[in-house]
Amino acid sequence: MRVHVVSDVHGNVEALKRAGDGADVLVVLGDLIDFVDYHDHGNGILGRVFGPEKVARFAELRRSRRGPEFGAYIRSLWASLTDPAQTVADAVREQYAELFGAMTAPTYATPGNVDAPYLWPEFEREGIRALDGETAEIGGLTFGFVGGVRLPDGATLRTHSAWVPYLRVAEEYDAAVASLPPVDVLCTHQPPAVPELTYDVIARSQEAGAASVLERINADQPRWSLFGHVHQPLSQRMRIGRTECVNVGHFKRTEQPYVLRW
Repeated sequence: MRVHVVSDVHGNVEALKRAGDGADVLVVLGDLIDFVDYHDHGNGILGRVFGPEKVARFAELRRSRRGPEFGAYIRSLWASLTDPAQTVADAVREQYAELFGAMTAPTYATPGNVDAPYLWPEFEREGIRALDGETAEIGGLTFGFVGGVRLPDGATLRTHSAWVPYLRVAEEYDAAVASLPPVDVLCTHQPPAVPELTYDVIARSQEAGAASVLERINADQPRWSLFGHVHQPLSQRMRIGRTECVNVGHFKRTEQPYVLRW
């Protein structure tokens, strides 16, 4: 059995068309949407809506971590639109039409934090399954899927913004992880809470990992734990007991799927 696994596609439609070449199954671990392209400011949803100059300013403020100024700037951008939520939803739908159209059947996908899973039913088709808090039998192994990212303790999600990332309150995320039966392959967008797997060496920041995912790994010892989210991790892979934990890579840049064989 040969399974190709990708994550953090971020709008790379052409590479996604090739991701399943030679594989029996394609698995997608989320972040399909290209919301902000920090390398080409004219791309992504913000680039399409506001243009490269405004996105360049957005990127500068975010990199410099000037929180209040950044917040005021993004609010001014949304305020310049008549219906910002509808504008973003239309742009997301355009991307999803291309991205889901690029997937080769059979594909099993779970959303990342840069996704709008409420829209996914519009784009599922025969052979393309979206799973979140669910399992699938693939080649005799049980794959378990949990999408999104756990909202850090004490954080509040702004649900009335034009764009709401798929950040799940702690109780909801942890319950989705706990609800899975024992699996052979644990597929999440967010990595387990292990510093080597969550530290981004380019951004020089510690991303959030999920303690509940780590707990399932320790308890069940699946063959593999597969995830993405951290684009340049300190460690791409490590073993926890019998479990091989693998960041499958920043597919937008690498354009190479991670290959599972058994």
